[in-house]
Amino acid sequence: MPSEMLIKIFSCLDTVSLLAVGCVNRHFYHLANDNGIWLKIYSSCFQPKKTLWKMKSEQTESVSLGCAALHDRKPGYWKKEYIFKQIAVVKARVMQLVKPVDPYTGLPCKNKEAMKASGLSWIIVLKDKIGKEHVMEEANLSFKDTSVTMLWYSTDWPCLDILSTLKLFGVIPLLPDQSRARSKNGPRYRSLIAEYRLANLTEKSVEVGADKLVRLFCLNSGLVVGLWKVKNEIAFVMTSLHYHQLFERSTLGSATVKYALPPHKPLLDDVDPEYGLHDYSLHLDMHGRSCTYLCGTFKSLFCRKDDIADEYLKLTAVSLKDNTKHLPLIGTPSLSWETDVFKGNVKDCYVMDVTLLDEIGKPFWCFSAPVCMDLSSTASGLYDYMGHIYTTDYADSEGKVCVELVWLEETKEYFIVNLVLYLSTKKVNGWFGTNY
Repeated sequence: MPSEMLIKIFSCLDTVSLLAVGCVNRHFYHLANDNGIWLKIYSSCFQPKKTLWKMKSEQTESVSLGCAALHDRKPGYWKKEYIFKQIAVVKARVMQLVKPVDPYTGLPCKNKEAMKASGLSWIIVLKDKIGKEHVMEEANLSFKDTSVTMLWYSTDWPCLDILSTLKLFGVIPLLPDQSRARSKNGPRYRSLIAEYRLANLTEKSVEVGADKLVRLFCLNSGLVVGLWKVKNEIAFVMTSLHYHQLFERSTLGSATVKYALPPHKPLLDDVDPEYGLHDYSLHLDMHGRSCTYLCGTFKSLFCRKDDIADEYLKLTAVSLKDNTKHLPLIGTPSLSWETDVFKGNVKDCYVMDVTLLDEIGKPFWCFSAPVCMDLSSTASGLYDYMGHIYTTDYADSEGKVCVELVWLEETKEYFIVNLVLYLSTKKVNGWFGTNY
């Protein structure tokens, strides 16, 4: 078919289809870069209209940019201009949405709206031992105050024994268009968020819970893999991502390299180092993906230098000794899951979202991770409560969280009687330039 006729056909395509047809072969690529086609698209979207005044009437017409705009530019110039302008428009819209900050969490108030405006989504890619990739696109999303939980399920999972790695990507369309339905076949950009090793999964990861149908295994960075008890094959994959710097991690990395945080310049603390930490705030969410069991803020947390031990600084949000601050949970903690056929709840498991703000209200330590409740072997020493003691512990390179709960059989509810954060001295020293 003559090139002129192909260009005529290409001029009737929308931008996503035009970019896709340019990937067919080299000839189509050059034709799909035609400046005439892309100048028309650019002008219809961004070029303002001028008003031409006449003696008796007023008419409006679109401005023509003239032949110079076509012939003086290299092939593909207006295609690049259109793409860059579209990205800039979406970026400006997103920046406006993330400007307002919640005073309790220190995070943008409209994260969900910003994600929708940018077209951001997440996928997982499983690679088997011979290098073949299996992409899982559609995730069931659950948005909370400080995190988003994602659940992938399918009837077409590859066999667990042949898998080597699982990669989590943030995905944004090259041309976010709110008037179109999101398509996985259009041009998209991937940003690597995390990579996990799946070899010997049941031996090298921690089992955090189980019910009649599935067992839950937790990998580093909070990924949960649900395995069928009968077949020992994948039933679903779940992860929870904290909103702090989620946009950067989901959009600014590459397909092979994770987004690297900019180097932190130590903040000068104007208070005597002997005083330790002061006026910190903790926002805590405890949820099971579909239900929220606790959502609260704890203010004026502090740590004296005398409280520093074993390379950790201790911040107490709820104390055993102060029963006025003991908190009940709403409902019984469990982690909900679902597949195409089955649904369930794994008891004594939940997702913990921690957002710790420093004295100026900036996020200092943030994470979202699945945790489990373990029955303590020690009896309750509390006079106000008679019941079993449960503990929840979380730890990473930046700190630890320890929670103690009491089960009250009479009222069928849990009470948090102790909640303590332990911050790594390495983390604090790197942040403030101190030497604890």
